[in-house]
Amino acid sequence: MTELAHRVQGVDHVAFPTFDPAATVHFYRDVLGFPVVHSICAAGWGPEDHPDFIHFFFDIGNEDRIAFFYYFGAEQSVGGAPGEKGDVYARFGAEVPDYFVRSRHLAIHVDDEDDLLEYRRRLDASAWPVEMQIQHETIESIYTHDPNGYMVELTRAMRPVTPQEDLDANLTIDALLDVVGEPEPTFGKLLARKAELIVERAADWEPAR
Repeated sequence: MTELAHRVQGVDHVAFPTFDPAATVHFYRDVLGFPVVHSICAAGWGPEDHPDFIHFFFDIGNEDRIAFFYYFGAEQSVGGAPGEKGDVYARFGAEVPDYFVRSRHLAIHVDDEDDLLEYRRRLDASAWPVEMQIQHETIESIYTHDPNGYMVELTRAMRPVTPQEDLDANLTIDALLDVVGEPEPTFGKLLARKAELIVERAADWEPAR
């Protein structure tokens, strides 16, 4: 068998859903010290019944990240009995929406577009062809499901993430924590609170060079 060239460069990010973004941010950012490095504010993505959501990322070293989805309006409903194997989010009730379950995936980083397309070629020639190829904000990704049914993403950066975007991510998360602490959080309330934080903090920011 011909040995295939090894082109991947480790894990870009691992992603999970959360019903409790406040506790998630507290654990990863405040307890473990993993800084918030990116966030995606997604309004109107996906089919008509897909809710607005925030996708936020923590730096876990070596340019690797762990990420979480918070879906506005999703109610926690976890199946399974105490003592069953698996983490709490692996025991879903039948009424938990498919988008929440499908948001769990592993993303693996590659260097450039040529490498991404090489992996697309390999997958498309296999029993597990690429299901989606998407450019979103700073990255381009291909997706498929492995033989176990787990979603796998291979991704390449289209451009570097700027310090200004890191600042934006932290504003987004601070606004999110304020909004989810109040009744009936919505995407609109998050944007309004973020605008308030920008006004409150703008005087302290140094001009970009």
